Amino acid sequence: MLSNVFTVMGLATVASAHIIMTNPVPYGTFENSPLDASGSNFPCQNVANPGGKAGNTYEAGSTQELAFEGTAVHGGGSCQVSVTTDLNPTKDSTWKVIKSIEGGCPARDQAGNLPGSNAAATDPYTYEFQIPDEMPSGDYVLAWSWFNKIGNREMYMNCASVEITGGSDDDSFLDTLPDMFVANIGNECSTADSKDLQFPDPGQYLAQENGATTAWGAPIGSNCGASGSTPTASDAQPTQTSEPTTTADVQPSTTAAVSISVGSGSSHTAGSACSSEGTWDCIGGSSYQRCASGVWSEVMQMAGGTTCVAGESSELSVAAAVRRRAVPLRV
Repeated sequence: MLSNVFTVMGLATVASAHIIMTNPVPYGTFENSPLDASGSNFPCQNVANPGGKAGNTYEAGSTQELAFEGTAVHGGGSCQVSVTTDLNPTKDSTWKVIKSIEGGCPARDQAGNLPGSNAAATDPYTYEFQIPDEMPSGDYVLAWSWFNKIGNREMYMNCASVEITGGSDDDSFLDTLPDMFVANIGNECSTADSKDLQFPDPGQYLAQENGATTAWGAPIGSNCGASGSTPTASDAQPTQTSEPTTTADVQPSTTAAVSISVGSGSSHTAGSACSSEGTWDCIGGSSYQRCASGVWSEVMQMAGGTTCVAGESSELSVAAAVRRRAVPLRV
């Protein structure tokens, strides 16, 4: 009986040391607990935005730091940095991803939690995210979301007020970014235990950190399309099953300016054998799949407002449909 008491106390201590974002500085008072499993406090734990930037003023094209405190890192996992133009976000707000980190977030190479059970301890692992050059100037709410690798299937989310300066006057760039991925909050989509989540659509700004073990996993469920609000069944998209083998930080090329060729391309049956490991197949400019671990992945739709160069190649060249600028994607 006494041992059970100590076990419960130990679990409570670990829970109290959950991770919270410290930079960008969150608005209001966020708890370090995950979102409710029902999704009732999505987004941003229902914490109201009181206004003000808390020093979070960023220039378009700049590199910023993502930092945390706490020790219960649950073996790491996968994180996203997203923004919305809604200054008091609701469940219907649209969130656009400006950084995806697959594996090793918010801690790299960890089989469990960091030493100690201190909620105020500085997480020694920090991450970079970029404010895209094309980002429109203005006020946003920025969100950090996290899907832990081990433990209960959870989604964490903290939010901050930010101001972007020196950016574009064209809001259409936001439409080229993927929607934030949402799972584990009663939306018929969950993440696999003991695996680093691969986002269905991580976007152009992707870092793959890996962890103490290289174990990648796609989302599970019938409603796992990336979405800025709690998704509905009509939002579901095929999941990507490629298995990256190297660490990569994908950035758009700012010097390329090539025209987009038009071709039909052709798809391969998902799960069928392929021999050219890592080959991308752009299908008609609107969808793609990849040869990974000897088989073709599911066909994935391009993010809204983007296109790819039809055909098979070692790189997936992605461009904003309006701007017609190719972006080589290297993994």
